[in-house]
Amino acid sequence: MAGLECILNIIRALRMGSCLSTESRSPLPSSPTSTLGIRKRKSSNKRPGSRNSSFGHRREEQLHRIPGRMFLNGSSEVASLFTQQGKKGANQDAMIVWENFGSRMDAVFCGVFDGHGPYGHMVAKRVRDSLPLKLSSHWEVNIKSDDVLKEITLNTTGSTNSEDASFISADEEPRASTDVEETGKYPDIFHTLKESFLKAYKVMDRELRMYTNIDCFCSGTTAVTLVKQGQDLVIGNVGDSRAVLGMRDKDDSLVAVQLTVDLKPNLPAEAERIQKCKGRVFALQDEPEVARVWLPNNDSPGLAMARAFGDFCLKDFGLISVPEISYRLLTENDEFVVLATDGIWDVLSNKEVVDIVASAPARSFAARAIVESAVRAWRYKYPTSKVDDCAVVCLFLDSNSNNLYTASNNNFKERTASMEQVDIGSKKEDPCGPTGLERSGTVRTGKEILPEGGKEEVSKDEEEIYMESGKEWSALEGVSRVNTLLTLPRFVPGKEEKKGAGKTKAWK
Repeated sequence: MAGLECILNIIRALRMGSCLSTESRSPLPSSPTSTLGIRKRKSSNKRPGSRNSSFGHRREEQLHRIPGRMFLNGSSEVASLFTQQGKKGANQDAMIVWENFGSRMDAVFCGVFDGHGPYGHMVAKRVRDSLPLKLSSHWEVNIKSDDVLKEITLNTTGSTNSEDASFISADEEPRASTDVEETGKYPDIFHTLKESFLKAYKVMDRELRMYTNIDCFCSGTTAVTLVKQGQDLVIGNVGDSRAVLGMRDKDDSLVAVQLTVDLKPNLPAEAERIQKCKGRVFALQDEPEVARVWLPNNDSPGLAMARAFGDFCLKDFGLISVPEISYRLLTENDEFVVLATDGIWDVLSNKEVVDIVASAPARSFAARAIVESAVRAWRYKYPTSKVDDCAVVCLFLDSNSNNLYTASNNNFKERTASMEQVDIGSKKEDPCGPTGLERSGTVRTGKEILPEGGKEEVSKDEEEIYMESGKEWSALEGVSRVNTLLTLPRFVPGKEEKKGAGKTKAWK
């Protein structure tokens, strides 16, 4: 009986999982043999950022469910937006229209973002999703702060300069162009939104630097964004995307007014800042009209803009993300604002774009009409180059949902058909500022040029290899002429700075 009882005890112990070893205790939770320890080891093997990725996915889903927020091709009563992938790989352009912005019934936020570099498409989408939230939160905080300052001012005998109170220190004070009356006084909303834009852009760029899920070292994005509340329009801009206003003049003719400046390295002030920070500014021999930003002692990345989000390889050498802020008091003559990436402005002038909007058969078709006209112009003017990505937002400034325009559908068809016959030199007649006639070629890459008789299509395998490559990315990859690389100037303090400045003047 004793022997049988001993055998039963052994069976019971085996069923309970004991191995009858000298360690009578069960494994500790942190022990490698415990179930919890195995789970911890498995979770520790996950790649960095995987948890953030799932969180980011849930966050995106929540954003996409917000009423009045549009980021895909479509339209509403006040806006039309459309984007189309080019022939260079993934679509790196992004766009957004957010009505009732910041829970304000009369406010709307719009923006377009043109990514560049191997992960530019991810940077553009990240900025599209995060920047409006930051702007909204800073706007709310600044309004409350302004209310407190007003109470303090009323209770004191001294006066406060509202512009000084609202200005936030940054790397450089942005220029503010405006159509306010001759008094020169900006309304309170301008000062509040100016500070909000500056803070939001600064925090956004800092977040991209810390964000581990996207490599922003040689990737970045432009951003041209606006907030319209009532008749007040405030615009923040970095890079070479552009905002253009369509308005009626005294003769009731539709004219184009450029609201932003293309912040490219060929601008004297931008080139001077970059060269002071030891960056280099010059154009390649085969495209002398496109000034680019280069590292001091490395032939990369060749960025064709002076301000951008991301691109941290250049942030110590003059590239900044400080936006240029502009303001306009809207009138009844102002009809719509067009925001678009350089895929549009490289082939269409400001006047051509506003005419296309005016000739569209319906408001909902306006953005798409611009993109389709640009694609035709690309194929006509640059038949050996790949069509660039395009993104357009059209914001209509009146509350009337009916079409503003008298042009018929037949006139629209005639106009779009005639786009193929537009002469490149004819754009110089546009009196409304820069028209973007020269291709910006944001990032220099040898994949732009197609062989004679070659196709524009790029295989999915090639796209994946190009976009997901973990190697150090250079804008000069694929440049066929070796002598171009050999003749690139190097930075030498003093003497070279003067030479670089002289070259910049030649590119204006």
